[in-house]
Amino acid sequence: MTLTVRSATPSDLTELARLCWAYRDILVARSTAFPTIVETYYAKETYAALIADLPRIHARPAGDILLAELDGHVVGCAMYYPLDMPGVTEIKRIYVNEAARGTGAGRALIETAMKRARNDGYTRMVLDTIAPLTEAIALYERVGFSACAPFYEPDPQFAAYLRFFDHPL
Repeated sequence: MTLTVRSATPSDLTELARLCWAYRDILVARSTAFPTIVETYYAKETYAALIADLPRIHARPAGDILLAELDGHVVGCAMYYPLDMPGVTEIKRIYVNEAARGTGAGRALIETAMKRARNDGYTRMVLDTIAPLTEAIALYERVGFSACAPFYEPDPQFAAYLRFFDHPL
């Protein structure tokens, strides 16, 4: 199997949207204890608008949308963009298709994002996730992310359910 990570192009937007909706589906499936969290942060209408706006939000040179390909097939995504804190970028929507999990695609996406963000001048990468995404949390820790204080003010009803991580670049 050949695994590659590359920047998305305009011709990848349909595949990117497919991956982002699959990511949302996992959040729904894993959030049964707090079902309102998905509708609060990922309501279908606003999420569709967000997906359409991803190329602007993560535009070069301040961010990037990365796709993982396994044998020429897009299997995962990750993206980063600047936060309103000097030198800090946030990695978002890290997702790998179920069939491609265990291939190293998730790790490759994160490590590529970290390398590119470092080259873009960032000194710290942050992320947030939900507690039930235990496999993702384990991966973040394996690549060197550490638990950190929230980098935004979370909704109090979800604060105990959210996890925050950072990594120096």
